Amino acid sequence: MTRRRRVVSVRPDQSFKGRQFTAEVILWAVRWYLMFPISYRDLELMLQDRGVEIVHITLFRWIQAYALEIEKRTQPHLRKSNGSWRVDETYVRVKGRWMYLYRAVDSRGQTIDFLLSVKRNAEAAKRFFRKALGQPHTVNPRTITVDKNPAYPCAIEQMREDGKLWRRSRLRQIKFLNNIVEMA
Repeated sequence: MTRRRRVVSVRPDQSFKGRQFTAEVILWAVRWYLMFPISYRDLELMLQDRGVEIVHITLFRWIQAYALEIEKRTQPHLRKSNGSWRVDETYVRVKGRWMYLYRAVDSRGQTIDFLLSVKRNAEAAKRFFRKALGQPHTVNPRTITVDKNPAYPCAIEQMREDGKLWRRSRLRQIKFLNNIVEMA
């Protein structure tokens, strides 16, 4: 028994007007780049294998032009996060500078949000929680599991006082319980 592939047609859109390639080719390239950790040159080779002669600079321009639009269109279709958040931060090097990467996942391992910050303090934690709560696919958490960073209780308390976080949200400071963040 052979399976029939469902062909997804892209309706003509003004944003693709005047492009040398069809909307399908552009959307496939942008989608692959956003979905997988590949370089522009690797994507160029993948498309050449499929008969599309393109230069990596063009791919870079497509990503710059269409990535935000694709994100905007997919946001309403994201699965809602559940009420159990695991939050952690780590120290990473970004363009030669050391920064803190704050990241939250739900108990299923779905990424809620992330934030790069120069500092690791209550203000940065509060900024991260405000950003995460502002996402359309997030819900106000029942429990927030964090490590022993002393900035989190202060940030959570201020968020509760401001009314941005439920008063009944429970903060759990358990050193190794949020390791799901590091594995996801």
